[in-house]
Amino acid sequence: MNREAEYLIRETPAKALFQFALPMMIGNLFQQLYTMVDSAIVGRYVGEQALAAVGASYALTTVFICVAIGGGIGASVIVSRAFGAKEYARMKSALYTACLVFLGVAVLLAGFGLTFSRQIMTALNTPADALEIAVLYLNIYFYGLPFLFMYNIESSMFNALGKSRIPLYFLIFSSIFNVVLDWILVTQFAMGVAGVAWATFLAQGVSAVLSFLVLLHELKPFPADHVCLFDGSELSEMVKIALPSILQQSTVSIGMMLVQSVVNGFGSEALAGFSAAMRIESICCVPMSGIGNALSSYTAQNLGANQPERVREGLKSASRMVLIFAVVICLWLEIFHDGLMALFLGTDGTATALSTGNGYLTFMGWFFCLIGFKMAVDGVLRGAGDTKMFTVANLVNLSIRVIVAFAFSPIFGISMVWCAVPLGWFANWAISYREYRTGKWKHTMGHA
Repeated sequence: MNREAEYLIRETPAKALFQFALPMMIGNLFQQLYTMVDSAIVGRYVGEQALAAVGASYALTTVFICVAIGGGIGASVIVSRAFGAKEYARMKSALYTACLVFLGVAVLLAGFGLTFSRQIMTALNTPADALEIAVLYLNIYFYGLPFLFMYNIESSMFNALGKSRIPLYFLIFSSIFNVVLDWILVTQFAMGVAGVAWATFLAQGVSAVLSFLVLLHELKPFPADHVCLFDGSELSEMVKIALPSILQQSTVSIGMMLVQSVVNGFGSEALAGFSAAMRIESICCVPMSGIGNALSSYTAQNLGANQPERVREGLKSASRMVLIFAVVICLWLEIFHDGLMALFLGTDGTATALSTGNGYLTFMGWFFCLIGFKMAVDGVLRGAGDTKMFTVANLVNLSIRVIVAFAFSPIFGISMVWCAVPLGWFANWAISYREYRTGKWKHTMGHA
């Protein structure tokens, strides 16, 4: 096997992590940018009401995306471990099992979403003037859910093999294709929110099919006998890691979905401003998420190769990266928040929408180091398969956000929705870091 494919277990930790994380960061940045373009086109060419409808759907759709990403990361830990140990038959069996299982999960979730989309949006207290548009957007989105799941699982499999550049190329293609379709369907064919949803459906569908074909090609050089298309024992191992990983990836989105009903209660103008700010926040989380996800594969491969000390050095290097990104993000938001909000709302956005969005961004700008530290140490625990306290930490994070929003927003205003966020991030980090310090993670996965 080419030694270049094993750089996560051979290069210096800082270089290996940066080399691996950078394509994921760029790819996720493109992914977030085209969701921002979706919202910007809707806000400018359809109206604030339509932007509020897409925003009302955003927390729910992000939960499904996080299920796909979290499941993929969980499965990639098993694939990475087998890759690090050079057990290529087991690696391929785990990979095929993950693809089949998550395709089935996606079909079931799509059916559930199509059946209950209206009831869900009503339960989330979606403003009446945005409800019908939100349901329309969601239904088209659910048609494409199998494509979304398969693309994210395939991307995680590429990452597990140390080939994080391939998902980057597909994300760049998908993002550009999506933006072009957005522009054509909304501005030229006047399809409104439905045009944005169909553009996403088509872009993800093409990317998922092409990505699958490339993945099959990339697997050919690995020698393996007796490969199973479905392996129940590998599935059992994946589930143990994937479920906490899904919870970790979904924590923010589930929390936002639950507090969405609080935000919705302040009306569609406040919701439009909050939705715009959330899109910008998603960009800010890209480097932190990339570092955490990179640490998962890095940890799994190095434990598979029986090199736990490289994991400690990797976490130190990742923490330094987090600090650098956090400073840049803070400066960016504090200086340019007005211009960023204008991208979505234009220069004639309502005062309520603008003040809500600017209030969120200027407050949150100071705290992105917390989510970075949290995601880094969570990445180590997830990559090692140390899932117990990892799960507890993310549940505490979610609980703090929901409780504070519901208890204090009706009294002190909408700003309490975002005041709870750094509290949750800090509690999550403190619990996960304490677990990391015990060293149990070095022995959880084993080196079979």
